[in-house]
Amino acid sequence: MTEIPISAENTKDIIEQLHINIGGEILERWGESTLIVDNNKAKGFVKVIPFDWGVNLMIYNIEFFNEVQLKIEATEFNPIRFIYNLQGEFFHRFGVQSKEALIEQFQTLIFTNKTDGINYLHFKEGVKIETNIIQIVRKDFLKKRTTKVSTLNKKLQEVFIDTDHDNRFSHHGTINLKMADHVKKLHNIKTKGMLRILKMEAKVYEILSLHIQQYNRLSQGVELPTSLVKSELKRVRKIGERILKNPSKQYNLEDLSIESGLSQAKLQDGFKFLYTRTVTEFIRHVRLELARDLLKTTDLNISQVVYTIGFSSRSYFSKIFKEKYNISPNEFKAQIPVKVEMN
Repeated sequence: MTEIPISAENTKDIIEQLHINIGGEILERWGESTLIVDNNKAKGFVKVIPFDWGVNLMIYNIEFFNEVQLKIEATEFNPIRFIYNLQGEFFHRFGVQSKEALIEQFQTLIFTNKTDGINYLHFKEGVKIETNIIQIVRKDFLKKRTTKVSTLNKKLQEVFIDTDHDNRFSHHGTINLKMADHVKKLHNIKTKGMLRILKMEAKVYEILSLHIQQYNRLSQGVELPTSLVKSELKRVRKIGERILKNPSKQYNLEDLSIESGLSQAKLQDGFKFLYTRTVTEFIRHVRLELARDLLKTTDLNISQVVYTIGFSSRSYFSKIFKEKYNISPNEFKAQIPVKVEMN
């Protein structure tokens, strides 16, 4: 196993120390620092994006060709790390522990250490990982006017106000498939310059709120639905992704149950847990969201939109559209500015 020591005073130091140990090239663009590696040690990238008030983002999208362990010292730069593991798996432990905790695909991890403590992240050989790490520097974050840690769960509140790093904390969350969609959107933002940073910062705060919500739920004893195991939830997610990609297809619960290999009751439980909707409600929601986008961005009339999203009744579509958005499709269409062609 290759051990890489990390002793950083800021997030960018982590990139530079990785660069020393595994090679590659560091590119700077729009305030982002990206280490790109394609050699006999690793292939992929590690990206750092700083925001205001002590918030920054690290993205690991990389495969190591040897087993690698990052030995991260908790220096004065000792943030709270909110981690979401989108792909692959890795291990985490503190230096005072001998046993590693496995962090699986779609699982969350929150941790911070005492000053002078050691954090270990252990990556397997030949396993591609895509991991999203939101790092919060507490002294800076607490200066933000809108930061109100008093509203947090008591234990998490204690972690945030521990600006002298006197305590060690870790929380190994359960599988969270809802967060995957938000992390994917964050990683796929394509705009440039200031607009890119603003979009990414907004999404980072949204993901941070999901971490906190999940921690609160688990602290209150809310677990995965007892009728489903993790592998079954992943099958439910695949069905949800298929509906998102092709919402106009005519779906029914019986066919989806057969396709997923899950009973209709389990499929419904899974959709309620992942999407807070029944299967039928989810399909209707996806179709209405698509309809709104089509009305806004295309020249299709309402009848054409109804057909495109898989409905057969215009009156029914108008009824549920108004129920959802508090405006009729005709009124919504009329509010959209007319595009003027420039010669």
